[in-house]
Amino acid sequence: MKRSAPITALFLDIGGVLLNNGWDHLARRRAAKHFKLDWAEMEERHGLNFNIYEEDKLTLDEYLGWLVFYQKRAFTRAAFRRFMFAQSKPCTEMIELVRKLKAKYGLKVIVLNNEARELNAHRIHAFKLDEFVDAFISSCFVHLHKPDVAIFRLALDIAQTPARQVVYIENTPMFVQVAEGLGIQGILHTDYRSTRAKLASLGLQPDNGVIHETR
Repeated sequence: MKRSAPITALFLDIGGVLLNNGWDHLARRRAAKHFKLDWAEMEERHGLNFNIYEEDKLTLDEYLGWLVFYQKRAFTRAAFRRFMFAQSKPCTEMIELVRKLKAKYGLKVIVLNNEARELNAHRIHAFKLDEFVDAFISSCFVHLHKPDVAIFRLALDIAQTPARQVVYIENTPMFVQVAEGLGIQGILHTDYRSTRAKLASLGLQPDNGVIHETR
């Protein structure tokens, strides 16, 4: 695809792009099994509270109080919290790709993610995302929640980059569409190889365009 202006900024999601989804339904199901909780009741309580938790209107302790510790348990909050945080894993190839592209092209790297404060802080520091990300437009910091278009406009304001010079990498189709509605080039992330190829088509490739086989 030919563009009239070079890409100078990458907007990225964290969960599903740089890392796995740290506290999604799969992680919650594992927690319910591990701690012998009623899965259906836990999911109902999660659904009632999680959006406001991600917008920093509840602390982690308050969220866990409504989710799990509304009655006496045989395990502690600390044990549940450790299990919750341990669900986060890096997408190593994607992290390395973004690092290389930033170093080669001098890109601004901006994260836009829906995540609660304590988990967000853990994931940023545990996986050293702050070493290559210039700004975190996280729902817990800005009190906005994707797909609200305002969070994308805020990211553009902070990046001080025209939308046509931004690529947004995201694994949720609706969020890609919202970004594209503002003139941002969207990449729906499904795997490392296809995202790397799409970035290369936009003139961003870390090492002569060679895509290495991975195991």
